[in-house]
Amino acid sequence: MDKKMLAGVVLFGSIWGMLECILGDLLRDNNLPAGAVMSGIVAITLMTYTRMVFKKRGMQLGMAGIASVLRLTNPFTGCLICSAIAILIEGIVFELIWYNTFDLRDLRKVDIASLGVVTAYLCYVSGFIATQILTPLLTAMSFNVSDLFAFMPQILAKGLPAGILGAISLPLVSYARSYDIRMIKSSLYYPATACITLLCWVIAIVNAMM
Repeated sequence: MDKKMLAGVVLFGSIWGMLECILGDLLRDNNLPAGAVMSGIVAITLMTYTRMVFKKRGMQLGMAGIASVLRLTNPFTGCLICSAIAILIEGIVFELIWYNTFDLRDLRKVDIASLGVVTAYLCYVSGFIATQILTPLLTAMSFNVSDLFAFMPQILAKGLPAGILGAISLPLVSYARSYDIRMIKSSLYYPATACITLLCWVIAIVNAMM
């Protein structure tokens, strides 16, 4: 396995998880659309950048796994199981949508924006639906299929802001492909990724203790 890619999985997964713990909770505490922002901007930006730069399948799912674990370190806010499941599902959905996509150079701007809408919308909605199904199963809560279908129109509607944000963030992050962190010398790359990763975990854990 590419060692730089593995370090990148841990690094970007940790950044994602830290932002979920801090920015996500800050948005929720202020009754702002945390899910739409975290899916349509944070998740899409980090997963798209790493797919364009590293060009490896499975990397984004690995990042989602790291982020979901880090999200579980903050036991005092929100539904941790829900958040962790949603993050992991976002990684899976991204991998499915981008299975044959590694770069955006050949796409028109309108196509990139459309891809952003589809990716962000499906990531958000799929994550939301998965939490409604899996959370009760993992926490011994009752689950009623009829309740899920009853709330389905609301769930589908809530994905629209995420899709709109995806249409904005994906074209913007597409310009970042020229900033290839793989080109950083190994003597600097590994210490830098290790320090930033450690910092993300420390910040998230300290924030949970405050």
